[in-house]
Amino acid sequence: MLTIKIAHVLNSRGIDNHFNFLVRSGFSNHTAHNLLSSKTRSFRLDHIEMLCRILVCEPNDLVSYTPSAKHPVPDYHPLNNLIKNDETSISFKNTLRRLPYKELMNVSNKIAEEVNSKK
Repeated sequence: MLTIKIAHVLNSRGIDNHFNFLVRSGFSNHTAHNLLSSKTRSFRLDHIEMLCRILVCEPNDLVSYTPSAKHPVPDYHPLNNLIKNDETSISFKNTLRRLPYKELMNVSNKIAEEVNSKK
């Protein structure tokens, strides 16, 4: 079964209040609640596009696949790439807070180099 899982992307981006962020980004209260509860069974294309734009991610990052005993897929099936084994996401902000200053500067410089090389 496919489900919408966006909390891990929001957490990785250092966004603490998921609901408020989605509402401020243009989603209605109802839509924000449905997206965060992972209980919605429909996912509008314009919502997918908006989420990908504001979270700088791909649609695959927003969806998770849970195999079903009733409808198994072979190991080589592409849906298996959507299985999220580790639902605990990284918190980049917390990781950076724990780094010593010199390491933080090194990371900052490497990120800047990577960004500049893609321009």
